[in-house]
Amino acid sequence: MCLGIPGKIVEIREDAGLPLGVVDFGGVRREVCLAFVADEAKVGDYAVVHVGFAISLVDEEEALRSQALLAEMAQGGDGLPEGRQHPGFGGGTPGEGVR
Repeated sequence: MCLGIPGKIVEIREDAGLPLGVVDFGGVRREVCLAFVADEAKVGDYAVVHVGFAISLVDEEEALRSQALLAEMAQGGDGLPEGRQHPGFGGGTPGEGVR
Protein backbone atom coordinates (compact mmCIF):
# COMPACT_ATOMS: atom_id res chain seq x y z
CA MET A 1 0.00 0.00 0.00
CA CYS A 2 1.23 3.49 -0.83
CA LEU A 3 0.57 6.48 1.38
CA GLY A 4 1.32 9.99 0.18
CA ILE A 5 1.10 12.78 2.74
CA PRO A 6 0.40 16.38 1.70
CA GLY A 7 2.67 19.12 2.99
CA LYS A 8 3.50 22.75 2.24
CA ILE A 9 6.76 23.54 0.46
CA VAL A 10 8.56 26.16 2.57
CA GLU A 11 12.00 26.14 0.96
CA ILE A 12 13.47 25.13 -2.41
CA ARG A 13 17.13 24.71 -3.29
CA GLU A 14 19.48 22.59 -5.40
CA ASP A 15 22.19 20.27 -4.18
CA ALA A 16 24.56 18.88 -6.82
CA GLY A 17 21.89 19.53 -9.48
CA LEU A 18 19.13 17.75 -7.53
CA PRO A 19 16.08 19.88 -6.66
CA LEU A 20 15.36 19.60 -2.93
CA GLY A 21 12.96 21.32 -0.62
CA VAL A 22 11.80 21.56 2.93
CA VAL A 23 8.17 20.54 3.33
CA ASP A 24 6.06 21.33 6.39
CA PHE A 25 3.63 18.61 7.48
CA GLY A 26 1.58 20.44 10.12
CA GLY A 27 4.62 21.64 12.06
CA VAL A 28 6.97 18.78 11.24
CA ARG A 29 9.49 19.74 8.57
CA ARG A 30 11.37 17.28 6.39
CA GLU A 31 13.77 17.52 3.49
CA VAL A 32 12.15 16.19 0.32
CA CYS A 33 13.36 15.48 -3.21
CA LEU A 34 11.43 17.68 -5.66
CA ALA A 35 12.73 16.09 -8.88
CA PHE A 36 9.28 14.86 -10.01
CA VAL A 37 7.65 18.30 -9.58
CA ALA A 38 10.65 20.61 -10.08
CA ASP A 39 9.30 22.32 -13.21
CA GLU A 40 6.15 23.53 -11.47
CA ALA A 41 6.78 23.60 -7.70
CA LYS A 42 7.06 26.92 -5.89
CA VAL A 43 7.42 27.91 -2.25
CA GLY A 44 3.90 27.93 -0.81
CA ASP A 45 2.63 25.07 -3.00
CA TYR A 46 1.37 21.83 -1.49
CA ALA A 47 2.96 18.56 -2.56
CA VAL A 48 2.00 14.94 -1.94
CA VAL A 49 5.10 13.24 -0.53
CA HIS A 50 5.83 9.52 -0.52
CA VAL A 51 9.04 8.13 1.04
CA GLY A 52 10.85 11.44 0.74
CA PHE A 53 9.80 12.28 -2.83
CA ALA A 54 7.22 14.87 -3.84
CA ILE A 55 5.18 12.90 -6.36
CA SER A 56 2.58 15.52 -7.29
CA LEU A 57 1.23 18.92 -6.42
CA VAL A 58 -2.26 19.46 -5.00
CA ASP A 59 -4.29 22.56 -4.31
CA GLU A 60 -4.44 23.92 -0.77
CA GLU A 61 -8.06 22.88 -0.20
CA GLU A 62 -7.36 19.24 -1.05
CA ALA A 63 -4.16 19.23 1.02
CA LEU A 64 -5.91 20.63 4.10
CA ARG A 65 -8.80 18.19 3.70
CA SER A 66 -6.35 15.27 3.53
CA GLN A 67 -4.41 16.56 6.55
CA ALA A 68 -7.64 16.82 8.57
CA LEU A 69 -8.60 13.26 7.61
CA LEU A 70 -5.17 11.92 8.59
CA ALA A 71 -5.35 13.78 11.92
CA GLU A 72 -8.78 12.26 12.59
CA MET A 73 -7.48 8.79 11.77
CA ALA A 74 -4.55 9.33 14.15
CA GLN A 75 -7.09 10.06 16.89
CA GLY A 76 -8.81 6.73 16.26
CA GLY A 77 -11.49 7.82 13.79
CA ASP A 78 -11.94 6.21 10.40
CA GLY A 79 -12.66 9.42 8.50
CA LEU A 80 -16.14 8.30 7.49
CA PRO A 81 -19.38 10.02 8.48
CA GLU A 82 -20.79 8.73 11.76
CA GLY A 83 -22.57 5.40 11.38
CA ARG A 84 -20.54 4.30 8.34
CA GLN A 85 -17.73 1.73 8.45
CA HIS A 86 -15.18 0.29 6.10
CA PRO A 87 -16.22 -3.23 5.09
CA GLY A 88 -14.43 -5.81 7.20
CA PHE A 89 -13.33 -3.33 9.86
CA GLY A 90 -14.93 -2.64 13.19
CA GLY A 91 -17.58 -5.34 13.13
CA GLY A 92 -20.45 -6.22 10.86
CA THR A 93 -20.29 -8.74 8.11
CA PRO A 94 -17.99 -8.39 5.12
CA GLY A 95 -19.55 -6.21 2.47
CA GLU A 96 -21.64 -4.16 4.92
CA GLY A 97 -20.85 -0.52 5.58
CA VAL A 98 -19.65 1.68 2.77
CA ARG A 99 -21.83 1.60 -0.32
